[in-house]
Amino acid sequence: MTQSPTSRAVPAVSARAAQLASIPSFQRVDAYLRAAASRGQGQTGVCDFTFGNPHQMPADRYVNTLRDALTPQNDQWFAYQTNGEAAREAAADSLSRLLEVVFRPEDLYLTTGGFAAIALALKTVADPGDEVIYSLPPWFLYEPLILEAGLTPVKIRINTATFDLDLEAIEAAITERTKVVIVNSPNNPTGRVYPPELLLRLAELLEAASVRLGRRIYIVSDEAYNRIVFDGLRFHSPAEFYPHTLLAYSYGKTHLSPGQRVGYLALPPSMPDRDEMRPALSGLQVAMGWIYPNALLQHALPELEKFSIDVGQLQRRRDRFVDTLGSMGYRMQPPEGSFYIYVTSPVPDDEAFTESLARRDVFVFPGVLFETPGFFRISLTANEDMIERSLPSFEAALKESRP
Repeated sequence: MTQSPTSRAVPAVSARAAQLASIPSFQRVDAYLRAAASRGQGQTGVCDFTFGNPHQMPADRYVNTLRDALTPQNDQWFAYQTNGEAAREAAADSLSRLLEVVFRPEDLYLTTGGFAAIALALKTVADPGDEVIYSLPPWFLYEPLILEAGLTPVKIRINTATFDLDLEAIEAAITERTKVVIVNSPNNPTGRVYPPELLLRLAELLEAASVRLGRRIYIVSDEAYNRIVFDGLRFHSPAEFYPHTLLAYSYGKTHLSPGQRVGYLALPPSMPDRDEMRPALSGLQVAMGWIYPNALLQHALPELEKFSIDVGQLQRRRDRFVDTLGSMGYRMQPPEGSFYIYVTSPVPDDEAFTESLARRDVFVFPGVLFETPGFFRISLTANEDMIERSLPSFEAALKESRP
């Protein structure tokens, strides 16, 4: 008797889906979130420093901007939206002012947040089997985005003393299959803003490697936090130094509204392959599932470009943590930007230490989630009350960890 296909031991999901589901960071993040929800259920006083989520009411200006954009001005107000002209122009003007490089509106491709912008960049320049180099500790969703695109992740470590890119390690990792190097500045989770001299050296390295290999290596620059910079520091993009850069941006950080999915992928005016890439980008935006932001956010974007969250407030939170935890005995590099502080765990087992904090209703992410054991990450998007209530717990956990 012939066995039917449904009676065989055939997996219900594709190999690609199973591979994504098995990524350790996915499993660990889910476990930590469920544990935090369980401990915090029905309790007040929980201090949540895990994700970069808001823990105070959104600014009135942000809410009013969305409310105004909701009012239709014509019968096509909520029709299909692609790359809206007004939104593109506003974004290009803002990016040009930030980087002092003139970006053209037609070279900005609007996406449903930074996730989609990075995925769009990868699929535009790389074919299945190509390699993508990125540094550890990473944003923990680079690997699934790379694997979903059929690409091969190549992981290298940074200098954990300075949190700078290790250019020698990048150069050593380049092979004939290398197609992309991901650069994330301001960095999540370290808060490092890479200096221009480092980016220039990276550009020279990649140009030499591209010539040697006879195929272009691209930078995908993840700049979700390029407006979240402290101490008056000027942000520099790899696009200023390396023309073969695709720049990914997310407004969810600028307005601390990660649930409102709007961002873009930008090509610098110096990109030699710009004309060839334009139709490919437009086609992928549709083929990847209509990854344009919804109509409301596109209508709101010109006004959203005029303001941001209070970066000074984030800097004051950073200073409170750095000064107070430092006086307790914690070791950390003060972040220069982003939402996060990456702190050295006082014991080698960072998961055990974060569990000690969790028993005190203080929740942080351990370094193993970022593939760098021995650290933990604090999000500065928690409110001031959480910060003050957490400080005695940080001190108690530190004392408990000492012999």
